[in-house]
Amino acid sequence: MLPNPTLDQLQVFLTVAESGSFSAASRMLNRAQSVISYTIANLEAQLEMPLFERSGSRQPKLTDEGRVMLEDARRILSDLQVMRARVKGLKTGLEAEVAVAISVMVPVHATVDVLREFRDRFPYVSLRLDTGELGSMMELVSSGKSTIGIGGSVVKQDDALVIERIGHSFMMPVAAPTHPLAQMGRPLTLADVRDEIQLVVTDASSLTNGRDFNVLSYKVWHVSDIATKHQLIRGGLGWGGLPASFIMEDLQKERLVPLALDAYDQSEYPLYAVRKVDNPPGPAAAWMIEAFRSRLARCPNHEDFKSAVEMFHPGDKRLAAE
Repeated sequence: MLPNPTLDQLQVFLTVAESGSFSAASRMLNRAQSVISYTIANLEAQLEMPLFERSGSRQPKLTDEGRVMLEDARRILSDLQVMRARVKGLKTGLEAEVAVAISVMVPVHATVDVLREFRDRFPYVSLRLDTGELGSMMELVSSGKSTIGIGGSVVKQDDALVIERIGHSFMMPVAAPTHPLAQMGRPLTLADVRDEIQLVVTDASSLTNGRDFNVLSYKVWHVSDIATKHQLIRGGLGWGGLPASFIMEDLQKERLVPLALDAYDQSEYPLYAVRKVDNPPGPAAAWMIEAFRSRLARCPNHEDFKSAVEMFHPGDKRLAAE
């Protein structure tokens, strides 16, 4: 017959092992020492193995088998505590899981900060995170796959969605230092970029299928995601716009340089929290929206970022016309 230890037996076993004696365990559990001894004896009989060595010492010492079983007991009882906490949260309306879609345009540091606090504040709420380009965030929310979305480029007005502005971001045109555009040493005109390869993200979302944004060159390479675009631009294969927060370190270390190109729209554009009208967020999702609002409010605006870039590249004539 397979052993079938009870949770109470495992709790007694763990308490004896951690307290170091049967008498200490009896005090901690408010039970007679004889009851503690009887419980351990029954557990050992069920498992058909000794958990403690009782000879040669007044203090119980774990056997080799006992040390192995102790780890299992800890894990089982820890899982039980997680289940109890989750049940308590569900009874108060707390979600079992928050599914969030986050656009790559949302500053990475802001996302990390919010999710770190989310982990600490809601340790028993699971998280499902999807990241995407352009219209992917809205599509995930519209389809019900994500409870909330955080991002920009509201490409479709939909009465079924609640859309709230919570912050801003902007794109910056950049190239590798070895790229011909980066070596011109002056503000660029539209004619300068027409015959250079521009790298552009093509979104898989049906909401933006076939639509391009800020495309100025005649030669265009389409890629499926921002990370690939980033690596190709760093490799000198073309120029393009990247989220400003995404490239701060590259600008500092001069792996990328900013391009002064008036024809490229670098104005700030809003970031939104999106959810379905008929699927209001629970406490954890609602907290996440407000946390992003608070964190994004501290992100630099275009002028702040431009000033920081000029500190990295003092006297750079490419920036003079902005």
